Amino acid sequence: MKKYFLIFVLFAAFAAQAQNQSQTKPVFQLRIYEIFESNKHEFHERFKDHAMRIMKKYNFKIISIYESKSDKKTEFVYFLEWPNETAMKKAWEDFRKDQEWIDIKKQYTAKYGDVVGNIEDRILTKVDYSPN
Repeated sequence: MKKYFLIFVLFAAFAAQAQNQSQTKPVFQLRIYEIFESNKHEFHERFKDHAMRIMKKYNFKIISIYESKSDKKTEFVYFLEWPNETAMKKAWEDFRKDQEWIDIKKQYTAKYGDVVGNIEDRILTKVDYSPN
């Protein structure tokens, strides 16, 4: 019985350590938005003048922003860094509930139609041999 108890305690300690490490290890997020040529300017205006400002309130750390264009579509791509996945999820939840952001999205959609098509979201964790 003591043997099983010891195994259980070791397993619980290992699980707690693994949980703690996943909460302190930085995570990166790659966001890819399909945008439309017909209102691309309005999308960039909304992101630059409004989304970024509101995101800052919720500790979004945008590392870089890109645009990618192919024959078929134009994409807006940005890269974020988070202290951990829990912080990322909480920030996104708060941002999406932000009344100012909700109102801005409504205003832009009413005036320009949809400025964003398909959205891709990827959470990335660095591998141990990644260059810094």
